[in-house]
Amino acid sequence: MELINKTLGQVLHEKAQLMGDRQMIKYTDRDYTRTWREFDEETDLVARAFIAMGVEKGDHIAIWAGNIPQWIITLYAAAKIGAVLVTVNTAYKIFELEYLLRQSDTKVLVMDKKYRDTDYAEIVTELCPTLRDYRVGEYCDAALPFLDTVITCGSEHTGMLSFERLYDIGETVPEAVLIQRQTEFDADDVVNMQYTSGTTGFPKGVMLTHKNIINNGWFIGECMKFTSDDRLCITVPFFHCFGLVLAMMAALTHCTSIVPIEYFKAQFVMDAIQNEKCTAVHGVPTMFIAMLEHKDFAKYDFSTLRTGIMAGSPCPVKVMQQVVDEMGMREITIAYGQTEASPVCTQTTVDDSIETRVNTVGRPLPMIETKIVDPETGEEVGDNIAGEFCARGYNIMKGYYKMPEATANAIDSDGWLHSGDLAMRDEKGYYKIVGRIKDMIIRGGENIYPKEIEEFLYTHESVSDVQVIGVPSKKYGEEIMACVILKQGAKITEEELKDFVAANMARHKVPRYIRFIDSFPLTASGKIQKYKMREWAVELLGLQEDADIETA
Repeated sequence: MELINKTLGQVLHEKAQLMGDRQMIKYTDRDYTRTWREFDEETDLVARAFIAMGVEKGDHIAIWAGNIPQWIITLYAAAKIGAVLVTVNTAYKIFELEYLLRQSDTKVLVMDKKYRDTDYAEIVTELCPTLRDYRVGEYCDAALPFLDTVITCGSEHTGMLSFERLYDIGETVPEAVLIQRQTEFDADDVVNMQYTSGTTGFPKGVMLTHKNIINNGWFIGECMKFTSDDRLCITVPFFHCFGLVLAMMAALTHCTSIVPIEYFKAQFVMDAIQNEKCTAVHGVPTMFIAMLEHKDFAKYDFSTLRTGIMAGSPCPVKVMQQVVDEMGMREITIAYGQTEASPVCTQTTVDDSIETRVNTVGRPLPMIETKIVDPETGEEVGDNIAGEFCARGYNIMKGYYKMPEATANAIDSDGWLHSGDLAMRDEKGYYKIVGRIKDMIIRGGENIYPKEIEEFLYTHESVSDVQVIGVPSKKYGEEIMACVILKQGAKITEEELKDFVAANMARHKVPRYIRFIDSFPLTASGKIQKYKMREWAVELLGLQEDADIETA
């Protein structure tokens, strides 16, 4: 077995040559349908536009939008010229966006004008107040020294370039220039940077190569037995590895047609599955629960559904079984991994028994080594013993952008990525996730590190100290709870503190619960015992039933 040693642009071009006028992409909420050949030609044109704008190999292009056509076009156009696509969480607010653009050295920002209830143009105008004073492409600000161009998906906006203009700009660059550029980089170059929250308090840019994501996508698709006859409904965000790799790369490598949904809404997804006769759909548990519990669920025809992936957060066994029984997804799979592993390490296959597929996260994908080690000693442990899950292989990230120390902490000298997750392996080589060493919270598929929220809450004048923990949730897997010690004499309500976070950070980082306390439980050496805080919170909030839900 050999790895695919090609760039994203090369793979797309090969598939376009093979598939020609067969449908590659179809949106159900707008007039955008493309064949493989049409999409390859369109992204060539936009790639040439980026060249005209001065984007060089290795430059960073950030994309801030929902699952719209321009997102996919930007991904492939950037990849075709050796640029790096920096994916931005759609829920980001100004505090997070400023950090990402600065830390990532973003040169070009492509953004939707608005996403749901968030006005992106307003946020960028606030962040870059002098943007209107510069000609397009000449923006200069010491706070964001690399950023020179903002492109908006929609009508013109002062200081910003409309995405539609790229097609005309692309015509000014000969095809030969694009062909020459594609000889200057290869499959081992970085193509994507995904930001994952960090225990140091701020997100880290995970650098993923063409080889990382293309090969991971290939093996993921193999587990589902994807073919060119499949139609995958993409409901998960493109900016996550779930959308980019488990969905788009799995589809690309298997010539599978995609039906993207701009953002998840149960009715949108069920309409698309039924009307486009989709054979596969991916989602985090909360998405499947939302469909199963929808008032019109029984009216829909899911008879074409065959497979898909449930992942992103711990998957309740009961929900997996319901999806098999009530949605007809008898070949649904479950996957486990993390962004740093691009992202899947283990996955079940359609040939595994239903019992295996609802109770484990599968076996390692081909060409990936895995092991379970004692978190204290680092020694490998035997079957049915809990320890830290570690992985090594082609899928491991190139590192965290401009963070060599953090990279060294994540990947040891022998190339093993230490996940921070506690897992067990059975005698047949199947894995089950049993907990976490890290403090990370997984809420509805979103990875949230308490330190980032804690660091922000510390900036409030009334807060003396704060600890953020995850507490069990039937709906989301986990919810955020902030335990706050106020400064002497300070007066603030729980709602006021929630509003403070909501105004500055993404919605999914706003604590569901806030409690004001006098002290934290400590060890003899003075370390805070978060596990005791979680036990206390379960009792306080009456979450015993939520805590008892069995997951894979």
